[in-house]
Amino acid sequence: MADRPRMPVLLRHFLRSPQAILSSIVLLLLVIGAVFAGVLAPQDPYHLQNLSLANAFLPPAWLAGGHAGFLLGTDNQGRDILSTILYGSRTSFEVGFGVVLLAGLIGGTVGLLAGFFGGWLDAVTMRVADTLLSFSTTLIAMLMLGLFKHSSVLLVVFAIVVADWVQYARTIRGSVLQVKEEDYVTAGRALGGRSGRIVLRHVLPNAIPPLFVIAAVDFGVAVLLEATLSFLGVGVPITEPSLGSMIAQGKNFMYAGDWWMVVFPAIVLMALVFSLNLLADWLRTELDPRGRGRT
Repeated sequence: MADRPRMPVLLRHFLRSPQAILSSIVLLLLVIGAVFAGVLAPQDPYHLQNLSLANAFLPPAWLAGGHAGFLLGTDNQGRDILSTILYGSRTSFEVGFGVVLLAGLIGGTVGLLAGFFGGWLDAVTMRVADTLLSFSTTLIAMLMLGLFKHSSVLLVVFAIVVADWVQYARTIRGSVLQVKEEDYVTAGRALGGRSGRIVLRHVLPNAIPPLFVIAAVDFGVAVLLEATLSFLGVGVPITEPSLGSMIAQGKNFMYAGDWWMVVFPAIVLMALVFSLNLLADWLRTELDPRGRGRT
């Protein structure tokens, strides 16, 4: 079987990498904040009985006019910015995980079968992939969302996946084309092994590592795309918290001096995407065959 990085080695490299540790800590904090938003948030920003226009446009607590109960200030409807960020991060993670899982499953399966069996299946799926790659993922997502009268997190995930599965399919197809020519795969065929067994036992485990890098990068792309769609008003509905919606709403008040409505959600969004990119970069290095000899 082809040499694969052992988990103890990956763990040892992880503990030696400040880049991986720092990005993981940031991601862990954001995940905790999103998962336990109902407990950690000072306010449920989407419960109308908790809102008061008397609290609108309050600056962060450390500035003049700020209130200790609203650490990062409030928006134009009196919603606590910190609470809205925590709930909005939950939406970002839901979209990110949903897109990665669904696109990875669809694209990974299509690419695996196309690369292993080849022929007309490979030709058809790759032509479809090339066609989708010629269009912007954002445009395709906007087109899909425009077909529905009402939006939701699930529809946003589906709209992104329509074009996003292609990169998973093309990546694993390229890996499969290399792996299926290895001696152990050839030996398995010569011994009369069934195609399904060879694919699952020998090809898939050795072809799938590059998908982890794609997934790490794609998670951040999906989060940014959801924020972009929400910013443009075609993403999650206004009744759902979203970092993109917060930025879109806050930009209308930037020139009035209410900068905190945009800056804080933008910082969280950038921290999330930047941490994912750092982790993906470290993972790409670890899964590079040329770097596997390190200890």
